[in-house]
Amino acid sequence: ATGKPALITGDMLKPGATVIDFGAAMVDGQMRGDVDYASALPVVGAITPVPGGTGPMTNAMLIQNTLKAVRRSLAQLQPRTGSK
Repeated sequence: ATGKPALITGDMLKPGATVIDFGAAMVDGQMRGDVDYASALPVVGAITPVPGGTGPMTNAMLIQNTLKAVRRSLAQLQPRTGSK
């Protein structure tokens, strides 16, 4: 997640590697990742697209963590019963 579009090129990657591109930079009105997708694709075994690769998972985890925080907060508000 450097924010520098196409910083990582195919010749920098190990053949068969799995690449998860979290980069997000706008170039000419389009979102681009940190990995040069075109040069990486023939080298790697798998690569996430930008946009649409990691964004949906990031959003899902954000929602999950928010719900956990709300549940913990509500649990602290409930009166506790038991001996003193």
